[in-house]
Amino acid sequence: MADTKRGRDKQAQDEEERQRERALEQELERGDEAEPAADSEQGAVALETADPPTCHRRDCNEPAAFRVLERYEEETGHGTVAAVAALCHDHTAEEGPANLDDATPDYVFRIDPITPPDAADGE
Repeated sequence: MADTKRGRDKQAQDEEERQRERALEQELERGDEAEPAADSEQGAVALETADPPTCHRRDCNEPAAFRVLERYEEETGHGTVAAVAALCHDHTAEEGPANLDDATPDYVFRIDPITPPDAADGE
């Protein structure tokens, strides 16, 4: 192939596509969750401990009511980042997806309610 602008652009696009495919394969191999867990489909996430968590925000001691997950491509392009926080009602209302213009196809923003372990068993 001749060294033309079109040829270089095609090679760059091909390499970016290969990198995306490799990243997706690595995520699947690591067992990254592609779909919400069964509890999430029912609209509740059971707590992993007996003590209810408090809000993740600084200087907030309210009990956490929601688990907020945001999975996005790091701005440097060095992989996917998953940020999880337990938040109270008020701080959860302030949350929302960010930078949607630059979002990749595997971008996730999800809010799941937190329920005590006995409440999840009773449903």
